[in-house]
Amino acid sequence: MRRIVIGSMTAVLCLSALPAAAQTIELKMSHFVAPTHEWTKDFLGAWASEVGTRTGGRVKIEIYGAGSTFGNAARQYDQVVNGVVDIANGLRSIPAGRFTKTSIIEMPFLVNSADAATRTLWAMYPKFLADEYKEVKVLVLHAHNGALIHTRSKQIAKMEDLKGMRIRSPGAVTNEFLKSLGAEPVGMPPTEIYENLQKGVIEGVATTWDLLNTAKLAEVTKYHLDVGAYVASFYFVMNKQRYEGLPADVRKAIDDVSGDWLVERLGGWWDRWDELGRQAAAARGNVVNRLAPEERARWEKDGQAAIEAWLQRMEKEGAPNARELYTEAKRLVAQFEKRRF
Repeated sequence: MRRIVIGSMTAVLCLSALPAAAQTIELKMSHFVAPTHEWTKDFLGAWASEVGTRTGGRVKIEIYGAGSTFGNAARQYDQVVNGVVDIANGLRSIPAGRFTKTSIIEMPFLVNSADAATRTLWAMYPKFLADEYKEVKVLVLHAHNGALIHTRSKQIAKMEDLKGMRIRSPGAVTNEFLKSLGAEPVGMPPTEIYENLQKGVIEGVATTWDLLNTAKLAEVTKYHLDVGAYVASFYFVMNKQRYEGLPADVRKAIDDVSGDWLVERLGGWWDRWDELGRQAAAARGNVVNRLAPEERARWEKDGQAAIEAWLQRMEKEGAPNARELYTEAKRLVAQFEKRRF
């Protein structure tokens, strides 16, 4: 027995004496979308693989999506801060009341492409947004392409068509916009949209093309209004203590495939994901339409009320410089985006 104990102690001592380069570093990453979403493979899976490659296989990242122990969108940021997971990709608007300044990118009709929205967020981050993320290491901030309004059985051609309709909304900024159009916004996570559309609990959903493929929403919607109404934004963050405790070369590998490296890729990924959604709708013979120019002008005019309401709310909830943020966001969007509408 004495020999076994000494041998075990010796093994432990030898293991602890190994250089950091020889030890595997295991990290947990969480996100809120279904594991089948292309996002998991193209973005998070590719990022994790790239970190592993650049560290010679020393870093292994286990990914947890919706439906897993760590996949609840409302808890992901706190899980990172508290070290329950090491990395998380979460939805800015869930839970409500956080990242008020970051919400500026979600203003109605501000930006249409994921590429321009993501570039704008990342350009604004150092000066305008960094104080919202002091508890974590920010890997990137990003946003999706301009969203549509998808409906079960009613085609939307003018503002009045939306009056009283129950439309799923991703967050408070879009709530204001939908209310300005006469709709009734309903909040729910992406994983619950299909069932609620199927049952008629909601009559439509404001979201991107990609969910028509990954969440199979093309099966429970018939009409798609390609309006480019808003974008939703996301954070990709890491526990600060975990990051700072990593070997210098591992930190460098993470830095090298975050920030600008991701910004250059996210727009293209979103375009691909959205195209799969368009194809899913087309395969079912669904109807896609756009607003007539004069009708779109009405929507944009009424959207100004939602913008003003949100700016006032931002000023009360931790962003006294909300109007400066909006001016800067518009300047950067004009620099980065070629408008489709």
